[in-house]
Amino acid sequence: MTHSTQQAILLLADGHVFYGQAFGKIGTTTGELCFNTGMTGYQEVFTDPSYSGQILIMNNVHIGNYGVKDADVESDTVKIRGLIARNLEEQFSRFQAKGSLSDYLIANNIVAIEGVDTRALVTHVRTKGAMNCIISSEITDIEKLKSELAKCPDMDGLDLASGVSTKEEYELGDTSSTLKVAVLDFGIKKNILNCLVERGAHVRVHPANTTLSRLKEFNPNGYFLSNGPGDPAALPFAINTIKEILAEDKPLFGICLGHQLLALANDIPTFKMHHGHRGLNHPVKNIISGLCEITTQNHGFGVDPEAVRKHANVEVTHLNLNDDSIEGIRLKDKPAFSVQYHPEATPGPHDSRYLFDDFVKMMKS
Repeated sequence: MTHSTQQAILLLADGHVFYGQAFGKIGTTTGELCFNTGMTGYQEVFTDPSYSGQILIMNNVHIGNYGVKDADVESDTVKIRGLIARNLEEQFSRFQAKGSLSDYLIANNIVAIEGVDTRALVTHVRTKGAMNCIISSEITDIEKLKSELAKCPDMDGLDLASGVSTKEEYELGDTSSTLKVAVLDFGIKKNILNCLVERGAHVRVHPANTTLSRLKEFNPNGYFLSNGPGDPAALPFAINTIKEILAEDKPLFGICLGHQLLALANDIPTFKMHHGHRGLNHPVKNIISGLCEITTQNHGFGVDPEAVRKHANVEVTHLNLNDDSIEGIRLKDKPAFSVQYHPEATPGPHDSRYLFDDFVKMMKS
């Protein structure tokens, strides 16, 4: 734990105030408050583009005790807006680590607060729901903090995916492979791409607003819709493109935001969840096989359960065993399916990586 004596303040949109000590960059930051139940993998979590626009509570008591290293990332930069924890550690024990969490956060301009009763804070979020908040290690006037917090936009209706999507196309994998996947990037994690490449795919990653005509120039065997941040309903351009992709009758696989966009492309609405699902230990039942999977999750929006069950052409394939929310769907007349959770699971269990195998088999057949 750091021995910083500089005070930091966390103010929630409902007026609750928490006091702690500064960590990382000295400054002020705002975003939507959310929490992650994972005990490990903090660096992968911090660099997950799906966390863009959010201030993250890490539930585990000690964060930073194994340092950071270059390989443990899901994107090129830290994507969270701020960090809250009970104990943030400067010292680390892993010999492979390249540096401390403190230096890493400073290098990435991340404001953090430690010394917070995170059990009480998470209990509050579970009860009251997700809300905006502000962390500051430079402003002590609560009224001024309230004024700054009021400028923070709500997540509803917010397109954050366009901001984290690649600006230029790039390719991965064996360029001589006959298995080609066109990826629409709404904030894709590196290990999703790794899971495709490891299965022999030649992958081309495209910006979020890429047209179908451009995607088809790659002559893909299948299409992939990535994870990403923000409100899926704020991406009408992507929804229209997905409708066009479905008309191609080629295999399509979506994860997280991609799952929500596939639902919207079939006129199934999405909604803002009370506090979302984020962590490495969420139980999901595969309705088709009857088996349970322990999954990694990170989402604040979900697919409307009543609408999807009433849809004549969409079948529910996976359910969350904690709250019965929709975790997977597939189309009855198209080779298209999606899941709300993260089968690549880095960090997390690998129970669900069979979904990448299913996608490859679908493309090969």
